[in-house]
Amino acid sequence: MRCMVIVKATNETEAGYLPTEKLLTEMGKYNEELVKAGIMLAGEGLHPSSKGARVRFSGGKTTVIDGPFTETKELIAGFWLWQVRSLDEAIEWVKRCPQPEGVAANDIEIRPVFEAEDFGAEFTPELREQEERMRAEIAARK
Repeated sequence: MRCMVIVKATNETEAGYLPTEKLLTEMGKYNEELVKAGIMLAGEGLHPSSKGARVRFSGGKTTVIDGPFTETKELIAGFWLWQVRSLDEAIEWVKRCPQPEGVAANDIEIRPVFEAEDFGAEFTPELREQEERMRAEIAARK
């Protein structure tokens, strides 16, 4: 199963504080473990919401909302995309994640990624073929 592991923002990440050398070193070691275990497919940190925007769709209209956004607990500071055998395996890996010093609390959320078979009959053979073509094109760019 693929899952997205979402590192929630904190007041510190939203203020633009960068990780310490110690934390970067610990995260580098942790990411190396994930890669060697064949789990990590991708992973990135994100700039604070003050550098981002949201696009809202409502009533047939689109509205662009510039950051920063006020609800820190709803924001994302970074993510990984993992390939694991189960949610339990993902949880065990997250428990090993290095934590920044001086941060009172930090949440990491784990969400399974939809796979083609999750969509049932609505995901027709034509749509599956289109999806496979797009994935092959993306893979060819690497």
